[in-house]
Amino acid sequence: MKDNHLTKIKFSSLNIDPSIIKGINDLNFKFCTPIQSESLPIALQGKDVAGQAQTGTGKTAAFLISAIQRIIKNKPSVKDKKQPRIFVLAPTRELAIQIAKDAEAIGKHTNLKIGLAYGGTDYEKQSSIITKGIDILIGTPGRVIDYYKNKIFKLNDIEVLVLDEADRMFDLGFIKDIRYLLRRLPKPQNRLNMLFSATLSHRVLELAYEHMNDPELIKIEAEKMTADNIRQAIFFPSNEDKIPLLIGLIKEMGKSKVMIFVNTKKEVERLESIMKRNKIDAESISGDVPQKKRVKMLKRFEEGQLSVLIATDVASRGLHIPDIKYVINYDLPQDAEDYVHRIGRTARAGTNGNAISFGCETYAISLPEIENYIGMKIPVANFNSSSLPEII
Repeated sequence: MKDNHLTKIKFSSLNIDPSIIKGINDLNFKFCTPIQSESLPIALQGKDVAGQAQTGTGKTAAFLISAIQRIIKNKPSVKDKKQPRIFVLAPTRELAIQIAKDAEAIGKHTNLKIGLAYGGTDYEKQSSIITKGIDILIGTPGRVIDYYKNKIFKLNDIEVLVLDEADRMFDLGFIKDIRYLLRRLPKPQNRLNMLFSATLSHRVLELAYEHMNDPELIKIEAEKMTADNIRQAIFFPSNEDKIPLLIGLIKEMGKSKVMIFVNTKKEVERLESIMKRNKIDAESISGDVPQKKRVKMLKRFEEGQLSVLIATDVASRGLHIPDIKYVINYDLPQDAEDYVHRIGRTARAGTNGNAISFGCETYAISLPEIENYIGMKIPVANFNSSSLPEII
């Protein structure tokens, strides 16, 4: 792992309980990322934080360390020790699962119990774990509300609230559900509150000021996190050449993990079908894929058994998969922020990665806005149409 994305602040220099430091050391984390170095000293003092940071920058560790430290430091005053003390809300089940994995690793030596609540599967299994008693509840709004209304748990004893990817909560229409839950927590001044978002837009800040206790704003600019370690390039194929060019590139990439972004669900399904016909091991991720199949597919991709994953922006939100070597924007996104979000799937934790985009006849119109947003011209790559592979 490269360390040029890290600061000089060591975790060991901060006021963190030895049991948490042990978990951090097990993960070979020594120095803080920018979002960690700026948010941890504030949150560890018990002050609220609203942070702007892209995925892959260490924000999950920042809020988990702060949250676990808070409840270890404060002896529980709860009457019912089975009730959660930390409450983490995430927009997608994949992100909730990933946060839980990180919480298990960081809190490995703390004996804290973790419960997950997300839709699509395992209703009774999740409910059973929560009912037995947990310290940390991590979930998506719909399933959490379902369990709350069915008295599976209470929210009276929450000491730490975390809202992760708050902007995506708005995009996915969860804001009413979030407000329903937050109004049932103890008063903001009686808990530690942390909110993280790719952008601290007006609507996100409004949520922060309504349900937090005078949070300190921290902004880590996206360009600082992606420009140095992601090699970007753009091809300008005709619409007819897009698929042959894509398949040619993927064959050149060999067994590397490749994530392909497409703008519509229909095109995702079409691409998957074409790739399978052309003997490329590719799967597509969409909201229609059953949860068990989705989890198995993501596990295969994470472990390197599946080389190519095709997705839309909505389907990919909350995915944290290591070692993705290439991101391909088969369609340029129509929102410049989505470009940064997409290419942030590669070059995570300071490694190097590649982002290849197609400026086709349909979506090239988005390029000026993207280049203006990232503050650079994307280098142009050329190809020879006559050398493209035949497509079955």
